[in-house]
Amino acid sequence: MKNIRYILLLLLAAPVAIAQNGEEVFAFLRYPSSARINALGGNHISIIERDPSLAFHNPALLGAEMDKMVNLNYMNFVSDINLGSALFTKAMGEKSAWGAGANFINYGNFKQTVAENIVTGDFSVKDIGLHAFYSRDLSERWRGGLSLKFLYASLESYTSFGLAVDAGLSYYLSEKDFSLGIALKNIGAQLKAYDEKRAKMPWDIQLGASKKMAHAPFRLSLTAMYLTRLSLKTFTKHLVLGLDYVPSENFWVGIGFNPKTNLDMKLQGGNVLSGFSAGAGVSVKMFNIGASVAKYHPSALSLMVSISTTLSDFKP
Repeated sequence: MKNIRYILLLLLAAPVAIAQNGEEVFAFLRYPSSARINALGGNHISIIERDPSLAFHNPALLGAEMDKMVNLNYMNFVSDINLGSALFTKAMGEKSAWGAGANFINYGNFKQTVAENIVTGDFSVKDIGLHAFYSRDLSERWRGGLSLKFLYASLESYTSFGLAVDAGLSYYLSEKDFSLGIALKNIGAQLKAYDEKRAKMPWDIQLGASKKMAHAPFRLSLTAMYLTRLSLKTFTKHLVLGLDYVPSENFWVGIGFNPKTNLDMKLQGGNVLSGFSAGAGVSVKMFNIGASVAKYHPSALSLMVSISTTLSDFKP
């Protein structure tokens, strides 16, 4: 068990850009679940778009306008480490919506050996989350949302279970193309630990804002993360910046910068691209397709692809 925990610690420490540490469990919840968000730096909670995957980052970004939508996301992270998510959303009248989804990360297969370095088999390491979403318009400009997460992790023959909740608010001033987001994320507990010691959840408080320019189709987004352990000495490492070009509902191009990723990668020998990300999306017939790249680790670029569609568009 000691050796297995050491392997898991190395796995979770590798993507330092997402601020994981060995004391946390279910840290995969910090990863982006949207190609668009990945393109804009890895996390934003205030972007107003008809994109169901945004609900993974802030449940208040889900809305009745996303009626009968299906969303799929996949990322090749590093080597054979892969993650993905899926989501279905449904309107409840004109002011409410619900969704059901899941996300996962698979760290690949590992050789199992005894003290004499004899291979006795192999094992896998993976985390899975099942999500239930609900959102409601509180007024013309405010929307609130909740998500409930049932969490499962397996490490060889050891398993862990957890339960967490996200709570979010979204404010949108349409005439100014300005929006705000507030999210309390991963509030919960590890219900069953790998052994007798329970670990902390990757909980966080986040604030964000997005603003479109008055006379150009550009939108600037800024999100403050890790506010539960804010340090003025490293204030810039709490911020994520994103800029996207949105000339219409059918096309977007985005770039992002994550200062924490950039600084952490410098410590690990990363190059000047560390912390930067980019991506684009387009509507093709009944599908919205997006792709993005980001450098979360010195050894590789991470590619993410998203696809969304509305089931009611498939008419006989």
